[in-house]
Amino acid sequence: MSRIICIDYGGKRTGLAVTDPLQIIATALTTVATKDLFTYLKDYFAKEAVELILIGEPLNLNDTATHATPLVALAVKRLQKEFPHIPLKKVDERFTSKMASRAMVEMGMKKKDRQVKGNVDQIAATIMLQEYLQSIS
Repeated sequence: MSRIICIDYGGKRTGLAVTDPLQIIATALTTVATKDLFTYLKDYFAKEAVELILIGEPLNLNDTATHATPLVALAVKRLQKEFPHIPLKKVDERFTSKMASRAMVEMGMKKKDRQVKGNVDQIAATIMLQEYLQSIS
């Protein structure tokens, strides 16, 4: 089997999470500068078999677009253009950053480490990916 990758896309930073090859466990992969995302993904896809890309879709509670929704829409178009052989699905990313912050506290992360915004992005991507895995099992 191959992996599933999840993207928590942001204007400055993008958090990435990935499954194991058996698609059982979601693990934080890294945080990259958004400007470097597509270079990183090209390198990653050359090394690892990925069968699905998930990307967090930012929506308000009433399902309307947020300020970040147009940025994600552009990223989706580019992902589909650059990696047409890999299916892409949008997943709900509401509350994942808050859940990530809470998870870091519960894990006992030091305050200094919790303030590193890239950690929140990675964990938010991991939460989205784990929720997706639970929804398909």
